[in-house]
Amino acid sequence: MNIVVAPDSFKGSLTSKQASGIMEQAIMLVDEKAQVTLKPMADGGEGTLESLLAATEGEHVPITCIGPLGNTVDTSYAIVNGDTAIIECASIAGLVQVPENKRHPDVTTTYGIGEVMLDAMDNGCNSFVIGLGGSATNDGGLGMLKALGMKAWDQHGKEIGPFGRDVQHVTDVSFAGIDPRLAGATIKVACDVDNPLCGEKGATYVYGPQKGLAVGEIELYDAALNQFGDAVESVLNKPLKNIAGAGAAGGLGFALLALDGDLVSGAELLADTIDAEEAIRHADLVLTGEGQSDEQTLYGKAPGYIASLAEKHQVPAILISGSLDDDLDVLRERFAGCFSIVNKPMSLKECMEKADALLCEQTKQVIQLASQF
Repeated sequence: MNIVVAPDSFKGSLTSKQASGIMEQAIMLVDEKAQVTLKPMADGGEGTLESLLAATEGEHVPITCIGPLGNTVDTSYAIVNGDTAIIECASIAGLVQVPENKRHPDVTTTYGIGEVMLDAMDNGCNSFVIGLGGSATNDGGLGMLKALGMKAWDQHGKEIGPFGRDVQHVTDVSFAGIDPRLAGATIKVACDVDNPLCGEKGATYVYGPQKGLAVGEIELYDAALNQFGDAVESVLNKPLKNIAGAGAAGGLGFALLALDGDLVSGAELLADTIDAEEAIRHADLVLTGEGQSDEQTLYGKAPGYIASLAEKHQVPAILISGSLDDDLDVLRERFAGCFSIVNKPMSLKECMEKADALLCEQTKQVIQLASQF
């Protein structure tokens, strides 16, 4: 049996690369003659960097930059093909980097992402792949743009800072000082949401609460992003706020659009990069999965995209996830089978601690069943 294994990460427990390895091991325990092809996936968030590195001859580049709270952090990006930088926002301005008691957009910034881009250009890169998922920020990309040379002032002509709390004071901006190398750069932005910058479906209303905003602060922050967006649009003379994906990563999508970035499906971008479709074309079975699956899995998430490729080539795709929520009939329309790795009542903490063993056991059960047909 020719099996393609292409899961996303089981967030908080297993990277997509780790999950792929565990599933491969489980398959071989049941069918040692199976031909297994690993295609660890991501959709722009956590794991994007590792997934791309696993499929390309790239290298990690360590860097110290400004983290989400304005302190310095040690992180890395990757360079592939000699001139393309792979940047994962979750590892530079990520929510997981901020303790729960310190999470609030007032005190977070995307400044470090701009610093990493500058370092990549210093190292000869003129192309970027930037994964937006998992950010702790809601600054509209203000911090990143300031790191790259944009100036921003308040109504009194005072230059403002790079944090979320500073966005509400922006009345004027200038792109005259933006690093000129960006004009010749190609920027592909891996994005799995289609939110505009502002409004009830925008960055603040939809994602602000999970980043620490109180209900009473949402309207103020939304208005601040709208004002910042107007200032940028006025200077660049192009509409950006309502483009699908502008609201991704707290408005970082908007800032990258201002740099002529191209927002694309994160899952599709990664699948194309690792030639997932070609592997699936020749497969007898596809296994995918993630930490939690629900109806949203079918809209831009990695397992949903993998299932669409499998469906295209009439290959059954099976979903193995940490948990299954909402209407499973919707998932079954795309997947040949949907399975949770939880095999008995247990706490979330226990599930996450035992994710490797649980994933292995459920994969064995799935392969045992599939081998009967």
